[in-house]
Amino acid sequence: MERAQVGTSPADMPLEEFRRFGHQVVDWIADYLAGIERYPVLARVRPGEIRERLPAHPPREGERFEAILRDFEQILMPGITHWNHPGFMAYFAITGSGPGILGELLAAALNVNAMLWRTSPAATELEQVVLDWLRQMLGLPPEFEGVIYDTASISSLCALAAAREAVGMGVREEGLAGRPRLRLYASEEAHSSIEKAAIVLGLGQVGVRKIPTDDAFRMDVGALERAIEEDRAAGWHPFCVVATVGTTSTTSSDPVPEIARVCERSGLWLHVDAAYAGAAAIVPEFRHVLEGCERADSLVVNPHKWLFTPIDLSAFYSRRMDVVRRAFSLVPEYLRTGEEEVRNFMDYGPQLGRRFRALKLWMVIRYFGQEGLAARLREHIRLAHQFAAWVDADPDFERLAPTPLSTVCFRARPRALALSEADLDRFNEAVLDAVNATGECFLSHTRVRGRLALRLAIGNVRTTERHVRRAWELLRAHARRLQSEWSKR
Repeated sequence: MERAQVGTSPADMPLEEFRRFGHQVVDWIADYLAGIERYPVLARVRPGEIRERLPAHPPREGERFEAILRDFEQILMPGITHWNHPGFMAYFAITGSGPGILGELLAAALNVNAMLWRTSPAATELEQVVLDWLRQMLGLPPEFEGVIYDTASISSLCALAAAREAVGMGVREEGLAGRPRLRLYASEEAHSSIEKAAIVLGLGQVGVRKIPTDDAFRMDVGALERAIEEDRAAGWHPFCVVATVGTTSTTSSDPVPEIARVCERSGLWLHVDAAYAGAAAIVPEFRHVLEGCERADSLVVNPHKWLFTPIDLSAFYSRRMDVVRRAFSLVPEYLRTGEEEVRNFMDYGPQLGRRFRALKLWMVIRYFGQEGLAARLREHIRLAHQFAAWVDADPDFERLAPTPLSTVCFRARPRALALSEADLDRFNEAVLDAVNATGECFLSHTRVRGRLALRLAIGNVRTTERHVRRAWELLRAHARRLQSEWSKR
């Protein structure tokens, strides 16, 4: 078989070989998706096991692709946790849907760098179009413009950088030294990426003031107002509030309209982290989840979380994109072009190189359509509410938070055992470990008001009521077994 040449004329994989293995890989993917339930959801390997099975040194000569695919199946696949599995109900489920996977394949083949309009006009203009489509689907006003980043962590980092630029202290040019201490506000339920962004931006963890929440885990707006007043009196310079729509632990949503009023009155940038829950606004009866967000300065929604787009793709919107550009634009001579009235996305974030991410989202939206996407999200919410109802009806389980969308926080609380809170935590850890060890489903955990909570999140396009019911059966069965074992202690 013809192989890649060496010496003075290096060559790629021969096209006929590429065609043959390309068909083989696509067939493998189709078979994988069709039979994914034969795999345990959670990888069953010990730390270091995969690395031990791989050579310590790179190959000196090229290897046959058959051997590479064989090692992929025999060595790597046992160490894969299957996020595309319908029983994956941990964290926030993400789905690599068929059209999204094909979009990734085409983007890899084109291999463009969407840093400038010139470097691939279609990549830039499709990104503008598909983000405007998504904006319309979410019900955001036309003044919101978008840019695609990899994750919500980077989207929020860029939002906070823009908020810092909006203060007008010359931080971009001269840094933070010698300037008033900046402070931002987020609820105690906000994602850890907000605190990380503050570290990266030089604000430090002390620059983040965490606001307490109410009984529904929503930011206490009165406490926010008091915190801003106290900080100003103490010499801080408040500059930004981060509201969350769909917190990571409980999927609660902060009262954005009330927070927006505080920000407008106090002259603070409002960023909304709607990475998970924002997608629900596509469903007409859940459009309210983004109520008040039209008054935000910036907002992030992750199509790779709940819109069946392969990771990674984070949609960042702002109605002050001029400020975002001012925070980041730096154009050396070798990146200058003569085109006018074009958008060069390299000017809207820290990265220069940018993947053609818009292609897969465009294909997902076109394939499923707005109504098809809404129907699938609606079904996920129905399944979560059904699961919550099962929990509520079982005297040996309890919910620990409301279930506004498709995530349920709950725990086992067996009546027959008089357990302390610490023992209840250990009992639920044991239940979680036992259920995950079955390989049929994978749940994660969090802490709610200090109590360990099991967390079932429905978001995979392939998850049906059968899978949710099976998870509930496993939870009840292992809780009963452990209750019997613990009663004999």
